[in-house]
Amino acid sequence: MKLLVINPNISNDVTSLIESEARRSASPGTELVVRTAGHGVEYIETRFESLIAAGAVAEIIAEYTRDGASVDGVVVAAFGDPGMPALKELADVPVIGITEAALCAAALQGHRFSIIAISDRIRPWYLDCVERFGLAGRLASIRSINESLNGIGSVQQDFKETLLALSRQAVAEDGADVVILAGAPLAGLARELAGQIPVPVVDGISAGIQMAQSVVNLRSGPHRAGAFAPPPVKARKGLSKNLDAALTTAQHATRLPAPSH
Repeated sequence: MKLLVINPNISNDVTSLIESEARRSASPGTELVVRTAGHGVEYIETRFESLIAAGAVAEIIAEYTRDGASVDGVVVAAFGDPGMPALKELADVPVIGITEAALCAAALQGHRFSIIAISDRIRPWYLDCVERFGLAGRLASIRSINESLNGIGSVQQDFKETLLALSRQAVAEDGADVVILAGAPLAGLARELAGQIPVPVVDGISAGIQMAQSVVNLRSGPHRAGAFAPPPVKARKGLSKNLDAALTTAQHATRLPAPSH
């Protein structure tokens, strides 16, 4: 199995964190192709920044699907799932966001969950994501760091004690049965804090890899109709060569074979 793992922001430090946790989480025999967005921002906090990131992620997915799938699945490795669920329309393979994966994992392990985030500004976007997945009624809280970051690649080192305290508060004060450490900059921290938080702790990157492997192994088949079928054929211009070709590939795949006589 080959998974394409995409960092939707432009930080190579974050990509390194993603890759390290992804490789620890992947099953033997799973090959990972890890890529960083070609344009965008250092880290994503707002809906508009997510919009920018979505285009960068689409370009990378298109590169690997333009002539038919050269990967078995895609993991969008930023909490908030930039471009999701629309990106599911582009690829003929499962496209899994780490938010939807983490929420599913949390929902399987407890009734109420809390999200621990890296900034106050990011919270409205995360709340939108939880509501979109229909799990707002199970959200205990979103707690976040309210200090300026020294650097996106050093959040774990700089704020480990703060993140631990926020997680414990979510359990003690908000009634969380599960804690989600949100965002690629926190990749791997759940392993380090194991045993220090009295409820299950979900790592988004680990959840994304594990869920992607599981969905690929289900072999459920591609979308040929319904809400996630490829966009209809129509005039278009100004797209990159890869994106135009990937759309053509996806649209061609939806054509049903002629009935046999």
